[in-house]
Amino acid sequence: MSDPSTADTGAQQRPVLAVTCGEPAGIGPEVSIRAAWELRAQIKSVLIGDAAFLAMTAAAIDPQIRLVALSQQAFRNNGLPNFSTDQIAVIDCQLDAHVQPGVLDARNGRAVLRTLDIAIAGAQQGIFDGIVTAPLQKSTINDAGVAFTGHTEYLAEKSATAQVVMMLATDRTTPPLRVALATTHLALKDVAAALTFESLSRTIAILHADLKNKFGLAQPRILVTGLNPHAGEGGYLGREEIDIISPVLQAAKANGISVSGPYPADTLFQQKYLADADCVLAMYHDQGLPVLKYASFGHGINITLGLPFIRTSVDHGTALDLAAAGLGRADHGSMLAALNAAAQMVRLSQSGKK
Repeated sequence: MSDPSTADTGAQQRPVLAVTCGEPAGIGPEVSIRAAWELRAQIKSVLIGDAAFLAMTAAAIDPQIRLVALSQQAFRNNGLPNFSTDQIAVIDCQLDAHVQPGVLDARNGRAVLRTLDIAIAGAQQGIFDGIVTAPLQKSTINDAGVAFTGHTEYLAEKSATAQVVMMLATDRTTPPLRVALATTHLALKDVAAALTFESLSRTIAILHADLKNKFGLAQPRILVTGLNPHAGEGGYLGREEIDIISPVLQAAKANGISVSGPYPADTLFQQKYLADADCVLAMYHDQGLPVLKYASFGHGINITLGLPFIRTSVDHGTALDLAAAGLGRADHGSMLAALNAAAQMVRLSQSGKK
């Protein structure tokens, strides 16, 4: 363990981010290590995963990478020691089965969830300034006997947050593109029933508040899609726009929120509209996210709004095929972006409290 007296004087100024390394058979461990090491001078990343496995992975990536393990018991009792900028802390969360890259093993599903629990507890206690998550495999966790639909829902449940909003963002476009979702991981047949006046109103309120508080936008401008083709075509292709979405937008405007729509989703994502917007709110997962991922896949980020702590993630999955092919093939650009975005939010939040 590093001696606090030898830690650099700037270490206390670095945002402290918990990084859950995700599915061990995927690319999560590699991109987490690479990004944490690359940004070590600016961000105090704390990896959460199997320390022995991560040390082996780090040594194969670059022998110069220095990981320092901390037991869960030591973390619970004493918090984090003051690591220097030439070290990356690892909270040891041991796996239950040997890892074969590219091959899923349900025996490790519960260990992956334990990494999230450690990160959430640390964020709630104020030890971590935010959480950054590498991709996990939902099927492995379900196969381990735990009902699980995704990071977003799990973080909301564990933090007792009634409603959260999923938003993906990229700065690879001009202006930066942000796409939030009114519903997240739902079967398409269930989306319409999930869109209620109350839920959509809360979504817009959360989106407005976090765009102000976490992104520093004084008066966020939000464009909203319709649910149906052509935004319902005046009711001929569905009435959700007339009965739910438009009344919600009228109420939001009355509360001082800059929101407009509903717009046909197939024509909204054009420069002439996006140039005057800070975020697009789409009604469901595959309505808005394909546009953003086409524009920036591998360099975008996922942000959960409405939580009592900051959480960002990568915009890609576990990429088992790349992991099976060996180290060095995965692009850690999205993890770099997720870490940088979380750190920026932390600094903005801290400056606002001074």
